[in-house]
Amino acid sequence: MSRIGEAFTRLKQEGRRGFIPFITAGDPDLETTRGFVLELARSGASVLELGVPFSDPVADGPVIQRASERALRHGVGIADILAVVAEVRRETDLPIMLFSYFNPLMQFGVERLAAEAVRAGVDGVLATDLVPEESGEFTDVLAAHGLDQIFLVAPTTSDARLRMVAERARGFVYAVSRAGVTGARADLSVEAEKLVERVRRVSELPVAVGFGISSQAHMADVWRYADAAVVGSALVAEIEKHADAPDLVSRVGTFARSLLPGA
Repeated sequence: MSRIGEAFTRLKQEGRRGFIPFITAGDPDLETTRGFVLELARSGASVLELGVPFSDPVADGPVIQRASERALRHGVGIADILAVVAEVRRETDLPIMLFSYFNPLMQFGVERLAAEAVRAGVDGVLATDLVPEESGEFTDVLAAHGLDQIFLVAPTTSDARLRMVAERARGFVYAVSRAGVTGARADLSVEAEKLVERVRRVSELPVAVGFGISSQAHMADVWRYADAAVVGSALVAEIEKHADAPDLVSRVGTFARSLLPGA
């Protein structure tokens, strides 16, 4: 079982729900990214999504788009991100997954990616724009190296595609709370709960809900029916807001802890 699977098993045994933060690697720089990973591990993260910056992040809202642009201006690529993961592995066992579009992964080389990701200590990969119908080779390569492949599903995902995801996914299933791009919202769609119910009919994997979760109230609501909540844009916005602060890393940790119900 992967570190991701172990994390969800432990949560279930303890009767708890998970917190999955997302940050863009290289924003504002790689050394600070390293600090974020360790701080988020200390702040209650169950799994970490480490975003691979991409020039055309069509599923991401403006906050994460700007973060990708900042990281790309620094020339941050997959090799740099894997080096950061290898460094933090000396200090934490927090499960880490790469969150990317398929183009950077393909350019890096799928076999090379899988082998080097395992050596660095990556536990899983989510290629946001790779649909299950076209993921066979990628799925096989990741599985051969013991990496979890995470899939996105949305309220518009058909039952047939949900079944296909259930056959190929490992680690957990990422349920998008609504159609559209990422970004904090005042309210979450009721469709998210219905989607989780649909996923549970075809898969025994844990289900995490993301897109739009930006407050403790959102987290508490998602924890009613899902195994974990993903927070991305709200965290990235906090990084952007305090980018020049000398205590940026600790500020992000404080913000992350403030999102946890009961904090």
